[in-house]
Amino acid sequence: MKDFAGRIAVVTGGGTGMGREIVRQLVAEGCHVAMCDVSATAMAETVRLCRADGLPQGLRVTTHVADVSVEAQIQRFQREVAETHLTDKIHLLFNNAGIGGGGSMIVNSRDEWEKTFNVCWGGVYHGTRAFLPMMRNADAGHIVNTSSINGFWASVGPSTPQTAYAAAKFAVKGFTEALITDLRMNAPHIKCSVVMPGHIGTSIVSNSRKVQSGNESDDMNALELRQARNRIASMGIDAAALTDAQVQAVVVDRAKRFLEEAPTSAVQAAKIILDGVKAGRWRILVGDDAQRIDERVRATPEEAYTPEFFQSFAAEVGWKVGR
Repeated sequence: MKDFAGRIAVVTGGGTGMGREIVRQLVAEGCHVAMCDVSATAMAETVRLCRADGLPQGLRVTTHVADVSVEAQIQRFQREVAETHLTDKIHLLFNNAGIGGGGSMIVNSRDEWEKTFNVCWGGVYHGTRAFLPMMRNADAGHIVNTSSINGFWASVGPSTPQTAYAAAKFAVKGFTEALITDLRMNAPHIKCSVVMPGHIGTSIVSNSRKVQSGNESDDMNALELRQARNRIASMGIDAAALTDAQVQAVVVDRAKRFLEEAPTSAVQAAKIILDGVKAGRWRILVGDDAQRIDERVRATPEEAYTPEFFQSFAAEVGWKVGR
């Protein structure tokens, strides 16, 4: 699919980060877009930015509140897309929504762990199930599933457990690779790609806190503080010695650094993804750090989870230790 003009795209997680930039760049190319997110406010800002960019006349951009981890909400989203876009077909599906949290099977709660897994993996599964019939009705289609470098390297550091997120992203990668054969045999006009970003400058850290807790405020509630203390403790730090204000300061600083210190911006990431779709690539690595860690894990897989491996890689690509 070399040209997106006149096509219809569905984007999950379109309210912030890579999802927002994918929407903006699709719209700039004349593509109709239906996006979903848990935040109506965030999606409204995405639409405002599209209009500020110069929304082409007659182009339809719609917003739909939906939690991708809940199948019934995704099914409702699918029905709304058909109704608001007056169509029984779509051409592009970006299963992009994702959150963090629940890193440790031991320290973190089961609810937090499963929320992360169900958004990051369940969202891809539910989205594909719901929209595949509409893609089969189109003349051409492309499914784009967002995994991560944590889908082939289950680590963000030797002292930071990442079991929920990594398990989900490994599942997304395996699912998409299996889809290659499934689609070729049963729906050859539909292609698929797995996207594996490195460190991208997005608000996923702060967004994850809000989704996990259900609190849109910048002030952390009791549940958020408890979850944050668990995450800090899972890194080998004595969280009990920190005041609530200190815990909140750690969380805010981490989110700020994740956004500002990223080597690749969300705008750059979206362009790499869309260029990869146009080129028909099934495997889209996003960022130089993603390219480098892919090479290193393949070269020395037995060493991939040692502290020395991480320290060496972080120094090579300029990651700040403790990111």
